Amino acid sequence: MNPLKGIHHVTAITSSAEKIFEFFTYVLGMRLVKKTVNQDSIQTYHLFFADDKGTAGTDMTFFDFPGSPKGVHGKNEISKTSFRVPSDAALEYWQKRFDRLQVNHTGISERFGKKILSFYDFDDQHYQLISDEHNKGVDSGSPWEKGPVPLEYAITGLGPVYIRTAFYDYFKEVLDEVFAMHEVAEEGSLHLFEMGEGGNGAQLILEYNNELPHAQQGFGTVHHVAFRVNDREELDQWQERLEEVNLPNSGYVERYYFGSLYTNVAPGILFELATDGPGFMGDEPYETLGEKLSLPPFLEPKREAIEKAVRHIDTVRSHKEIEKEYES
Repeated sequence: MNPLKGIHHVTAITSSAEKIFEFFTYVLGMRLVKKTVNQDSIQTYHLFFADDKGTAGTDMTFFDFPGSPKGVHGKNEISKTSFRVPSDAALEYWQKRFDRLQVNHTGISERFGKKILSFYDFDDQHYQLISDEHNKGVDSGSPWEKGPVPLEYAITGLGPVYIRTAFYDYFKEVLDEVFAMHEVAEEGSLHLFEMGEGGNGAQLILEYNNELPHAQQGFGTVHHVAFRVNDREELDQWQERLEEVNLPNSGYVERYYFGSLYTNVAPGILFELATDGPGFMGDEPYETLGEKLSLPPFLEPKREAIEKAVRHIDTVRSHKEIEKEYES
C-alpha cells in the first residue's frame, strides 16, 4: 500500500460565507475554485479556496452551518492550518500586508527550522504562513494568477496542520502504526510528523496538552483534515487497513470532486483520506471557477429548491481587474 502523499485539504466552520469569501479572496489572495453546498446539509454552503487550478493539497474549505455556535479552542482539536509561501522575504511582505489590512498576527518567528507567521481571522480561526525557502519534499501548487498578491509572495498550498491532544501516546501510535507517519523532530511540547515525501506539504505537528479545557466545535474551528491518496483503488486499500486495526470508518463516499473515506481517530479529531482527482474543473471552465453554484449530479434535480434554501452570494470575479498590491 502506498503511503499517504501529504495534506489534501482542511475543512473549517465559518460564521459567514460572505466574510470568509472576502477574507480569502482579497486578503489572502486564494482562489475560490468551487461554490457548492454541504452534500449532507444542503442549506449550508461549502466553499473551496485553493491555488490557481484547484490542485490537490492546496485547498481550505468552509461550511457555514446555520445556527452554529462559536467554537472554543482547547485540547483535542485540529488547532491550526498552515499555508505555504515561497520564501522568507514573502513573510516580510505578509507582515506588512497584515498590518495594513488590520489582520491580527503574532509577527515572524521560527519553528522546526522554518520561518512562520501566525495570524487569525474574524472568527478567531488560527492559521500560519510558512516559508518554503529551505523546504524539501512534496511540491506545492501555483499562485492565483489574477489575485491581489504578487506571485512571488503569494500562497501556493497547504503546510503543516497542528493537532492539540491530551492523548499523545495513543495518537503517536496511530500516526506511526496505522498511517505510516513518523516523528522527525521535537520542540518542547510540539512533535513534527511527516508522511510520503515529507516537507511542508506533508507534515503534522502534534501538540501534547492536558491543561486546557476540551475544545468545542463551532465557527472559528476546524471540522476535519484530509490526506492525499492517488485513486479509488488506494482508498479501498486504506479502508481495509482501518478495518484491520478496528478504526471505525465511513466506507467510500463519492464527493464528485474527489472520493473520500472518513475515520474518527481520537476524540474531537476527524481524518479524511481523499483522492487527488478528478478535481474542480469538470463542471466549470478555468476562467470562471467558483462563480456559479455547482451541484453534484444527485443534487442537480433539486437545484431550484437548493437555490431558494441558500442565500445568494456574488462570487463573480472574472470580469474584474484585481490589482496586485505591492507593499512599500
